[in-house]
Amino acid sequence: MAKSVKLADIAAILNVSTVTVSKALSDQKGVSDEMRERIKTLAQEMGYKSPSEKKLIKSKKSYNIGVLISERYFNQYESYYLQVYQVVATKAVSKECFTMLEIVSMKDEQELVMPKLLQEDKVDGLIIIGLMKEDYLTRLDQFIKVPFICLDFYDKRIECDAVISDSFYGMYMLTNYLFDMGHTDIAYVGTLLYTDSITDRYFGYCKSLLEHGQKVKDEWVIDDRSMETGDVRSGTELHLPKEMPTAFVCNCDMTAGVLVEILKKAGYRVPEDISVVGFDNYLYPSVCRLGITSYEVDIKEMAKKAINNLIKKMNGEYCKPGIHIVDGHIVLKESVARRQ
Repeated sequence: MAKSVKLADIAAILNVSTVTVSKALSDQKGVSDEMRERIKTLAQEMGYKSPSEKKLIKSKKSYNIGVLISERYFNQYESYYLQVYQVVATKAVSKECFTMLEIVSMKDEQELVMPKLLQEDKVDGLIIIGLMKEDYLTRLDQFIKVPFICLDFYDKRIECDAVISDSFYGMYMLTNYLFDMGHTDIAYVGTLLYTDSITDRYFGYCKSLLEHGQKVKDEWVIDDRSMETGDVRSGTELHLPKEMPTAFVCNCDMTAGVLVEILKKAGYRVPEDISVVGFDNYLYPSVCRLGITSYEVDIKEMAKKAINNLIKKMNGEYCKPGIHIVDGHIVLKESVARRQ
């Protein structure tokens, strides 16, 4: 191991006292500017570290962070959660931590097979991205022996801190925007209770309708996915109502893209005849060429909060428990037209 550089080593080379070196490095009076610069330059070249710097370096720990994502969120299109993972991994590296991704297969999720990352004790902490099946989460909660945090979802059945986007007010703002554009007949597309975020977005939609004197029509609350698989790509769960609204608010951009294509096949023009908004501001290749007006989720800030909170937990430091909500903003594109 290389010998650490001391004040006396610097002092001997420059033929000055250790007191002079100490004063120069701590920017105290009593040393000429020329000598101060010579001392600082030499100290840097020799790799000198002050006691406070050594203590800080010693206190820093490098952790292995496991990341779990259900296979259900990966398909022929680029996954939104893959992008979330990439942001998490980048943020982790900036904190001198490393991430290990494990995709939980639908079979393992169904049969309650615990992740290999946990079985083999490979990680110091865990981030779960995206909701998993209820019984799997319950089993996972019992099995985990390391600090963990949920990202982009929360679940009332397990005691876990979570970082989520502002689903309620995000959808509230989007629906308000449609009213501002002259729409009053607005439908919601999303299978309620499939995830808490889909349901929270529905209630944001309801709040806007009620404030604008509109009632929520049952036939305008439309399922978009199978409760079993969560698949929205085929659009088989999505059926247009007999009485058509002038606008749809969709729980995610994937659903919005699928809906746009269904509307086109039914002879409707978007946005000339019907307007559509989504959520996440994430473009799924090949689903829809039209730019979808959406509520952009601040993935970077969510990843930052998740990593920072998890590191505190792994360090044994206090971290305010609960659900941490991260704001986003509306991004206007081509899918909305003013209602005349």
